[in-house]
Amino acid sequence: MGSFQTDAPGWLRIASPAGGVAFDPEIGNLRDLEFRHDGRVLRPLHCAAWASDARIDPDSPTPPVEQRLAGDFFCAPFGANDVEGGPAHGWSANSRWSVVERGEGWLVVGLDRRIMGARIEKRLELGGEAPLLYQSHMIEDGSGGLPVAHHPMVRLAGGGRFFCSPKRLLMTHETPLEPGRHRLGRGTQSGMLTAFPGADGTEVDLTRLPIGTRSEDFVLLVEASDARIGWSAVMREAENDIVFFLKDPSQLPTTCLWHSNAGRDYPPWNGAHDGVLGIEDACAFGATGHAAALQPNVLTKMGVATALPLAPGKRHRIAHVTGAIPRPAGWTAIAGITLGNGELTLHDGHGDSRVLPFRADFFER
Repeated sequence: MGSFQTDAPGWLRIASPAGGVAFDPEIGNLRDLEFRHDGRVLRPLHCAAWASDARIDPDSPTPPVEQRLAGDFFCAPFGANDVEGGPAHGWSANSRWSVVERGEGWLVVGLDRRIMGARIEKRLELGGEAPLLYQSHMIEDGSGGLPVAHHPMVRLAGGGRFFCSPKRLLMTHETPLEPGRHRLGRGTQSGMLTAFPGADGTEVDLTRLPIGTRSEDFVLLVEASDARIGWSAVMREAENDIVFFLKDPSQLPTTCLWHSNAGRDYPPWNGAHDGVLGIEDACAFGATGHAAALQPNVLTKMGVATALPLAPGKRHRIAHVTGAIPRPAGWTAIAGITLGNGELTLHDGHGDSRVLPFRADFFER
């Protein structure tokens, strides 16, 4: 392991003793992320059943990012591409990236197109001994504002639990993803994950997955104002593992949860895309798109950024981590994830913990 490979479909593959991942340079998404830890092989990210390696159909009403819906991808902009124009989630998730550098267990690629005049470069690096994938995106130059997000997706074959760092606000937009097929109330705010107002007047526990059947929902979580690290974790029952994500909340102050539970009957979804949770760490105004993120909104009135400011000579580095471990015996919750002294520690809230080596400098600005 540890060697760089190119798969037959043109994917770029990196590997380390702790795992491997492939990158599809045609549209910019991650495929086949795999970790090896404590004698198990863990596959944390989702791939839609219809996603194939067939040629992208440029005439399809389905954008490339959905034709090959899989893994994680970087959205620039997040949501509707209604300022410059183009496919949903931007050219960063729908067009070609080219290799800049590569080495043992790491890869740097650059987006061939500019977005709002900005250059975007992606670095992928696998943990040498820990089941971790470090991602960073460098966004340089440009002008205007750009909402961005990671878009990892996790599928739960048998349900599970969701946990996260403290949030100061949870909200849904007035217009649901699929009108008439939503479990959560429209245009609703709450401060509790376990009691979010439902569309039918009941309360929905967002920590218990799935939250509904034949429904599509999107809820925006705003990080606590004093947070030093933001984290989300999913404890999957059937897979018997814990999948987790880390971010710098000063860069990505919101986490958007996409609950996809067979609520779309039209192609390519066909009522079969279920049990999927998108955990989309963002600097954006949820799913409203580029134009709305640039206008005053509920979040900006709270002092929460919904777009990155671009300018000639200005540079942003967006850091994000994906990890997974087997679920320790007896664990029923994740009470916290902490970083310190070159270690990442997962806590169960009852005195037990698991420690992984971690790059101490990764979230340094």
